[in-house]
Amino acid sequence: MVGQRFRYSRWDGTQKGFDVDAFDVLAELTDDLLYHGDPNSALRKLMEEGFKDRNGDQIEGLRQMLEKLAQERQDRLDQHDLGGVYDEINEALSEVVDLERQGLADRSELADMELGLSSPGDEQHRNAELAKETAAGKSLELDMLPDDLASKVRQLESYDFQSAEAQSRFEDLVEQLRQELVNQQFSSMAGSMEDVSPEDLARMKDMMADLNKMLEARERGEQPPTEAEQEMEAEQFEKFMENYGDFFPNDPATLDELLAEMAQQMAAMQALMNSMTPEQRQQLQDLSNQLMEDMDLNFEMDRLSQNLQSTFPDAGWQQSYDFEGFDPLGMADASQMLRELSELDQLEQFLSSATSPGALAEVDLDQVRRLLGNESAASLDKVSKLADMMEQSGLIQNSGGRLELTPRGLRRLGQQALDDLFKKLDPGLLGRHNTDRVGIGHERSYDTKPYEFGDPFNLNIERTVRNAIRRSGGGTPVRLTPDDFEIEQTERQVRSSTVVMLDLSMSMPMRNNFLPAKKVAMALYSLISTQYPSDYLAIVTFSEVARRLKPADLPEVSWDFVYGTNMHHGFMLSQQLLARQTGTKQIIMITDGEPTAHLWDDGTPFFSYPPARETVERTMAEVMRCTRAGITINTFMLDPDRGLKGFIERLTELNRGRAFFTTPENLGDYVLLDFIEHKKSLLNRR
Repeated sequence: MVGQRFRYSRWDGTQKGFDVDAFDVLAELTDDLLYHGDPNSALRKLMEEGFKDRNGDQIEGLRQMLEKLAQERQDRLDQHDLGGVYDEINEALSEVVDLERQGLADRSELADMELGLSSPGDEQHRNAELAKETAAGKSLELDMLPDDLASKVRQLESYDFQSAEAQSRFEDLVEQLRQELVNQQFSSMAGSMEDVSPEDLARMKDMMADLNKMLEARERGEQPPTEAEQEMEAEQFEKFMENYGDFFPNDPATLDELLAEMAQQMAAMQALMNSMTPEQRQQLQDLSNQLMEDMDLNFEMDRLSQNLQSTFPDAGWQQSYDFEGFDPLGMADASQMLRELSELDQLEQFLSSATSPGALAEVDLDQVRRLLGNESAASLDKVSKLADMMEQSGLIQNSGGRLELTPRGLRRLGQQALDDLFKKLDPGLLGRHNTDRVGIGHERSYDTKPYEFGDPFNLNIERTVRNAIRRSGGGTPVRLTPDDFEIEQTERQVRSSTVVMLDLSMSMPMRNNFLPAKKVAMALYSLISTQYPSDYLAIVTFSEVARRLKPADLPEVSWDFVYGTNMHHGFMLSQQLLARQTGTKQIIMITDGEPTAHLWDDGTPFFSYPPARETVERTMAEVMRCTRAGITINTFMLDPDRGLKGFIERLTELNRGRAFFTTPENLGDYVLLDFIEHKKSLLNRR
């Protein structure tokens, strides 16, 4: 943002806080992270759309803020009219002329009285006649004043006023116009000058001349500037600020900062000129030339404008506004309005170009609060800290300029996916389902008992030593007896080995099945790794060919831009993985299409739609191998067509597994309930 200086403000009670932490943010990001696997794009989408905090309060996104900015701009344009700039000056000049006419009328009336009291030929009579003729001539001269502002001011400057009050009013008006014209060009500079005297304008001209010299010297130098050129420029700037620092109350620290500020102000003035009708623009330009030409200020202003346009081509020099209201703006009000519109435009440009929450940290919250209100400022402050909040919580990390999920973030993402699905389930199904029987196992139950002959010697040291101290009354050394021994009990556990076969063919995203399927796989990974850590889980994806996927890579996986649903290869790979495992074995297949691809004996894939007979036969042969190996195949079909239903009926008949006809909305319910019920049935059989 050209010339924009950013700062944070102290809490003053008007800012609204939001109750949100890094885990709330991850919960909002879950679906996007699962769909794309990219924290950068997920955070960018959240930044654009906003979200609600844990109390239900809306944190505005950039899209809503941009809509508010556009509305704020339109409200101003619909209310105001720039014709007031021209009308205000004309009205002030008309008041001066009317005041002069009144003075002439008073003089003419006084002359008439003197003519009535004097005799023709005497001096008093001749003076009265001369005064009356002068008043008539001056009145005619006023009648002949041109309509355009610049010419009217020019003639009045050479006009011999008869009314001292009118002359004083005109001189004040000219100085006021000079002040306002300077205000339009350099608002912050003019703000330090309560009265713009001819000496001030002369110094301003000298200041701009020196500034132009520095700019043009920079343009002639090397790009990028050498170290010697940078040192010379710094010295020149320091000297420049010693001479003209009083013009710049914002106290710019560098030449670039000063130039950016001046470019912003001059571009706003240019936007005012661009927004006027051709007649209004010409009138104001001629007036500016008329009031400034004696000081040779226009030349330096134009020179500086050209230099700044070359240095800051994107500052909005061509910007114009279409005012359509009826509330006329005077020159001072128009200048303020154009500055506000410029701020709205620059804030809009800044927010539109922000590609990450961290980029928003540079925004001026005071400006946002002034333009959009406290709610937007508080929202923007919170949104700007999203990435930092997640990074500090260990959920994401910056790797080579890109954000990536950490192992902790991956675990939390899986837990969030699981939580989202469990919200719709019976709470009694959540968690570990224990058997009432105890025995030799490897899972601790965290219960203890006195040792009896024949028990596994899983000694609990803490309880054993405590028993000895209680018996002996303390002191060292602590001597143990068999009666002190206390052992840990373990649960009888059953082990399941599961392969999730996840369809990544193009039909999955086309039918909006991809995200629900991926979310279920992520939830199963979290459920098994946290609730059933002794179980085995592998993920196999299949489209044209099948691949094994590490659970840690699941968030980043996407569908394949190829044709084919190669269940044949998927069953082959799943069987190989389960052959090395113990316990009950099952394949959970999530798909939305019948098999349309298989592998030839040399490993090359074959695709055909409708499915070729060879594809179906090879796929069924792998189903039979899985069945002989004791592997159960449970299939979850998403929006199945007749072909898929027929194939699955044959599969379940051969394998004795189960088939579920599901939708994207209830897929998670079916898969998780089936898995948990499977675990419960195994435990109850032991």
